Amino acid sequence: MTTFQELRLDGVRRRFGGKDALTGLSLTIRRGEFIALLGPSGCGKSTALNCLAGLLPLTDGSIWQDGSRLDTLPPERRGFGMVFQSYALFPHLSVRKNISFGLQMRRLPRDEVRRRTDEAIKLVRLEEHARKLPGQLSGGQQQRVAIARAVVLEPSLVLMDEPLSNLDAKLRLEMRTEIRRLHQSLGLTTVYVTHDQEEALSLADRLVVLRDGRVEQIGTPEELHNRPANAHVADFMGYRNLLPMKVKAVHGDTVALDGSGLTLEGTPVGPVAPGDDVVAGIRPEDLRAGPHGVPVTVEVVEYQGRELAIEARTAEGVALFLRATERPSPGDRITVTADPSRVLVFP
Repeated sequence: MTTFQELRLDGVRRRFGGKDALTGLSLTIRRGEFIALLGPSGCGKSTALNCLAGLLPLTDGSIWQDGSRLDTLPPERRGFGMVFQSYALFPHLSVRKNISFGLQMRRLPRDEVRRRTDEAIKLVRLEEHARKLPGQLSGGQQQRVAIARAVVLEPSLVLMDEPLSNLDAKLRLEMRTEIRRLHQSLGLTTVYVTHDQEEALSLADRLVVLRDGRVEQIGTPEELHNRPANAHVADFMGYRNLLPMKVKAVHGDTVALDGSGLTLEGTPVGPVAPGDDVVAGIRPEDLRAGPHGVPVTVEVVEYQGRELAIEARTAEGVALFLRATERPSPGDRITVTADPSRVLVFP
């Protein structure tokens, strides 16, 4: 396996027809790290992956593996493995032959091809399916074949482009655990593209949130979950309540807010002053029914197992999303409250 200490993207840019799909992406990936590129459709995450893979030439910038420049090399000379959203398996070849295909193309000795193929099949737990054709496998099994085919080449970097989006919810969870297990047991360096924040949080060591081709924030799952850099990242990280408000007063580390028919206290993310227009971000689980809060009318109640998801509305018609353990009925009047440390205030 060719290894490296770090892979560096320096000001990577890609234009399509005069429009930037990716602008000034700079990122250093350390050996053994799991990086997730996260964002909505059209944010540039797959473009970034394809630039890394060599499937798209750069408009500007450079890619380096330690001291060697990579972006001038064709895809086959970069030594990366790739797992696509569509499994892209050969339908007429067995599981074993699909996995060993790349090794045979490299004209490796027959014994080594057999040994590495056996190890890869065992790694993805497909021993009893090795002779089957892809059409005889479930979606999750096909995806495991695609992953085995990528890792059997012992690549220095594995690139995964939304590999779980074609699977149902239960299989997605299982495959998520499988990918994390493989990453940890093989020490693979992985770049993973997804639009699913829960998936990214559970898998990645660091997340790169993109929007319109630009980096919005890079950080650990904990950093992005607890301290999103701005309202866009907050929206993507599950802060469903994003309320336009005004700063009434600043008291040390907390600010008093007014607007949207609410009065709240929150914690600023960046400098704010009295009179400033701001956005208050609150996760549904941090907005709770309780005394001495804001009166709201319950509109929709959804049962979600341990908790109930509630959509309610203030007297001024502002929608609020919250969680509760006791079921109210649509039309009920309740009061809701939030801990100031859990209300983030974005300039």
